[in-house]
Amino acid sequence: MEIKLRLGLLAALLLALAAAAAEAATTERWRHAYAAMMYMGTPRDYEFYVATRVMMRSLARLHVDADLVVIASVDVPVRWAQTLQEEDGVKVIRVENLKNPYENQQNFNTRFKLTLNKLYAWSLISYDRVVMLDSDNIFLQRTDELFQCGQFCAVFINPCIFHTGLFVLQPSMDVFKNMLHELETVRENPDGADQGFLASYFPDLLDRPMFHPPTNGTKLYGTYRLPLGYQMDASYYYLKLRWSIPCGPNSVITFPSAPWLKPWYWWSWPVLPLGLSWHERRRKNLGYGSELPILLIQAVMYIGIIAVTRLARPSLSKLCYNRRPEKIIAILHSTLKVAALWSIFAAYTVPFFLIPRTVHPLLGWPIYVLGVASLSSIVINVFLLPPLPVLTVLLGILGSLFVMAFPWYSDGVIRALVVFAYACSCAPIAWASLMKVTGSLQNLLEREAFFPRLGESPQLSEFNKLY
Repeated sequence: MEIKLRLGLLAALLLALAAAAAEAATTERWRHAYAAMMYMGTPRDYEFYVATRVMMRSLARLHVDADLVVIASVDVPVRWAQTLQEEDGVKVIRVENLKNPYENQQNFNTRFKLTLNKLYAWSLISYDRVVMLDSDNIFLQRTDELFQCGQFCAVFINPCIFHTGLFVLQPSMDVFKNMLHELETVRENPDGADQGFLASYFPDLLDRPMFHPPTNGTKLYGTYRLPLGYQMDASYYYLKLRWSIPCGPNSVITFPSAPWLKPWYWWSWPVLPLGLSWHERRRKNLGYGSELPILLIQAVMYIGIIAVTRLARPSLSKLCYNRRPEKIIAILHSTLKVAALWSIFAAYTVPFFLIPRTVHPLLGWPIYVLGVASLSSIVINVFLLPPLPVLTVLLGILGSLFVMAFPWYSDGVIRALVVFAYACSCAPIAWASLMKVTGSLQNLLEREAFFPRLGESPQLSEFNKLY
């Protein structure tokens, strides 16, 4: 009952929005639109906001003959919507989130909870055709010929299931209301997201003819399959480190991968080579003004930490002169070992999470290396550990980055094999370094200067006199 009530209210709201849009249709410059959606409620909301801005600015830079539209849920921050409108020239249409009736489905992934908002594209009736997009698309060239396609057109990345990262549609309130009705009756949906719903709603698309734009510019009607060149899966590139897609124009790259491997994350390159292509488009279209001050502050902080640890050289040995019972000393030894190992782990992980996620890889990786070096210097000086074994993993990470970024691999298989061989060759060195660290820590803890025996006066060793 609750679902019916919500959907009834949403339908009424959409009718009002459609009427307002129809009244403004005479002032529209274009009768076509590239549209994307934005909603809140995931840990990666800001990253997708940045990705949407980069994609829209890239389309504007290509001088497409269409409006740029973002279908934003009402909980999207007002300042984000204003930025899209005022700085990026995007039309923002506010909508209520569609309630997902598949939330209790066994295989449902919560990150797809609000992807059904994509159905609002059918309510944009002031346009003849709309190209609906996900934010993880890179446009290599104009694709305005897509507006000649029919009522629904999509690409089959999977041999049997079309991909909803890019599809063409003809807006229709009748179709939109019918889709809401299908949600109300909980139409079969394999994954509970927009992908499964649309695949169920257009089940015969695989049998439809391939789209070839008419040379006279006329529009087609009906449903069509789009050539693969309109949704080139980045995985095809990683296999051969080049594009080899003969069917259709090589126009749009998509990244239907795990969420943490999207191209806008700074760690995506050189792990995934095409990440640099996305960041190059961001550099040209949006820049990194929002992240640079944070990176500068972090760099100054890390350099300051290195300078202080070199000058002060703090040591736990100065803090451990005491007359504790011997039974407590064993517990302290174990505690200090664990503390040292966890401190090394923290030195490698904390800088990773402090770096803004969408910064350029050529800025993110150097800051990460500097951060690890600075925090490791604290661990080295506090626990009096040998520097080289502590920093061996960092040197291994730097080596792996150079191996992955090597530009002359013949194909992706060779690249993967070289990376695997490098990892295997580094594993014994990393293990030996760990043993060296634990051995040095054990030797240090056994020094009389650290935990003098009860009744004995502590005497500074020559080692500690240096500090």
